[in-house]
Amino acid sequence: MNMKYPLPRRTVLKGLGTAMALPMLEAMVPKAAVAKGDQPAAPVRLAFIFFPNGAIPKSWMPEGDGREWELSRALGPLAEHKQHLTVLTGLTQNHGRANGDGAGDHARCASSFLTGAQPYKTDGANIKVGVSVDQAAADLIGKQTVFPSLELGIERGRNSGNCDSGYSCAYSANVSWKTETTPMAKEINPRLALERLFGSPDAAIGRAERDAYRQSILDLVAEDAALLHKRLGKTDQRKLDEYFTSVRELEVRIDRDATRLQDVPEYDLPAGIPKELESHIQLMYDVMVLAFQTDSTRISTLMLANAGSNRSYPMVGVKGGHHSLSHHRDDEQKIEDLTKIDLFLASQFGDFLNKLKSVSEGDRTLLDNSLILYGSGLSDANRHTHHDLPIVLAGSGGGQFETNRLLKHEKDTPLNNLFVAMCHMAGANVGTLGDSTGPLKL
Repeated sequence: MNMKYPLPRRTVLKGLGTAMALPMLEAMVPKAAVAKGDQPAAPVRLAFIFFPNGAIPKSWMPEGDGREWELSRALGPLAEHKQHLTVLTGLTQNHGRANGDGAGDHARCASSFLTGAQPYKTDGANIKVGVSVDQAAADLIGKQTVFPSLELGIERGRNSGNCDSGYSCAYSANVSWKTETTPMAKEINPRLALERLFGSPDAAIGRAERDAYRQSILDLVAEDAALLHKRLGKTDQRKLDEYFTSVRELEVRIDRDATRLQDVPEYDLPAGIPKELESHIQLMYDVMVLAFQTDSTRISTLMLANAGSNRSYPMVGVKGGHHSLSHHRDDEQKIEDLTKIDLFLASQFGDFLNKLKSVSEGDRTLLDNSLILYGSGLSDANRHTHHDLPIVLAGSGGGQFETNRLLKHEKDTPLNNLFVAMCHMAGANVGTLGDSTGPLKL
């Protein structure tokens, strides 16, 4: 390395309307630390990934206990990541239940999922639920990054109208809530999500320029990148090249898939949304990887579909709507179709974990340095149950607890206890959150 002073961690490459963050490089570590073999403490990233309509309990629930456990059929696609997983049982979102408010379990399952609060039943403008875990964490540590948090999704949603038994559509379309009355809008367009990460105050100029000449983000920062490349050691040069390659490949895939737009009558979709669901999900996961890799944000949410989504999954041979199938009444064919959906979504999650694991951060990987929650606010959608939720936690927050375990908790243990523990491991010392009673022991 031929740099007299360490490269600042917040170094960015600049171009027209673009400010491109960098991954962690050796050049960002003081020489004294390098000489001693010390590695900088990587930040802990938090992600909360929501899937709708619960799961099939008998297909989802693993066998065993503690360190002696086996993945279930529905979690089979995660087999290669078993050593990085913690599956938790017995966790509940009590405020997803009616508690005197009648029907509307799907709206409540999404709105209570990250808040642990009872949504006020209304289809008007007077919506109210609670602050979600991602926003509680962002309020405490969000200032350490360019973006306090990143909200992503696959399906567009409305924040008005009646979407579930007298509940506003805002409850079904959002899991992230800035305040009790303010949901955080999610971005479903991969191109816009990517440009949000690499935009600067004059980003509008950059977008216009790039659209006119079909320029890559990398083209816009090429001169700055070339100068930096010359100053780096061989290891950092290789790491920077790998990072640029991943950005370029993501751009190419976004542009390619944008030419095949979705044609789903029940959704009002903008240009640029991939037609193939698998491509759409992968692109949004890739945006999250880049956001974490560059430390643009340490907190993100992703809704794989809105609550009560009735999307079909023809790519795995499921023609029926997801929500309709979830009320299976023990019909074996419907249960098998639902399990196929669970398997598909788990396989996409597994691909995401692979990408996190491929990014090295000192002696660990980006996956090691993350806490990625994957789950739903319903357990058995056929019975609209909100206890013993399907919850998987990937990563160890930088080695703060032992993974590769099945942790069984007492019935009705608040899911928010897990959220409080996750926040604490990320340096966000929240007190209470929703119905939490204290941090869950992991």
